[in-house]
Amino acid sequence: MDSHFKGWAKPGPIAPGAASGDAPAPEETLDAISGHFRIYQLRDGHRFSTDDVLTAWYGTTWAPSAHAVLDLGSGIGSVGMIAAWRLPGARFVTIEAQAASVELARRSSRYNGLGGRYEIREGDFRHSGILPAEERFDLVLGSPPYFPPGTGLEGDHPQKVACRFELRGDVSDYAGAAASHLAPGGLFACVFPEEQRPRAEAAAASAGLVVVRRRPVVFREGEPPLITLFGMMRATDLPEAMRVRTWVEPPLTIRTAAGHVHPEYAAVKLAIGFPP
Repeated sequence: MDSHFKGWAKPGPIAPGAASGDAPAPEETLDAISGHFRIYQLRDGHRFSTDDVLTAWYGTTWAPSAHAVLDLGSGIGSVGMIAAWRLPGARFVTIEAQAASVELARRSSRYNGLGGRYEIREGDFRHSGILPAEERFDLVLGSPPYFPPGTGLEGDHPQKVACRFELRGDVSDYAGAAASHLAPGGLFACVFPEEQRPRAEAAAASAGLVVVRRRPVVFREGEPPLITLFGMMRATDLPEAMRVRTWVEPPLTIRTAAGHVHPEYAAVKLAIGFPP
């Protein structure tokens, strides 16, 4: 198997699926995501995005010793797969309601050799039973849908609609589930539009979480930030002085004014085993 791509040396172990022969169907693609890890996606359905890359990177950067990880509303598995590549010793539970996305994620998990440490549950994480009350995680990841139904163009594929619009809960549901299942001192990392930041902050407060750090993301140099990465912890796990503080990090820039990949984002992509 070629260990280079456009002059870039792929890091990490070679995924067992490289020799499996599980070729994508005509309506699918099999795409690089981290090192030798790959992910199955529908050509015309929901596909992994910069938001997913950043969520996985941010969470694993600030919870590098996590042993148990939960990915809420995990879709085709992009956030979870990247995080699993970065945390090779961690155990994962991912929860997704769309059957088509679950099937793609399970194939990707097999391809990447994640085996028994990567459990994919099909269902709505808001429903009782899918997450037993006693389950705890050092890191919870989430890329919530951004928009209430009817507030924008929903697209031409049902898989896309459910990923973009709040058909099965909103950021407050994600925050509530995270708060209920964080281990002591655990971190909830998520992404949400900057212009809707008050919604995310209100969701955190309602769930008893504190935004301990956040980082705005600028998609083109010189423009305002479009999304923000959040790192939240339970207020009861923090010293009193930290319960009213948020460290606002400098904006992370994706592309230069000329349209090239910004050096900082190139470094982020290298950190998650993806060519810049």
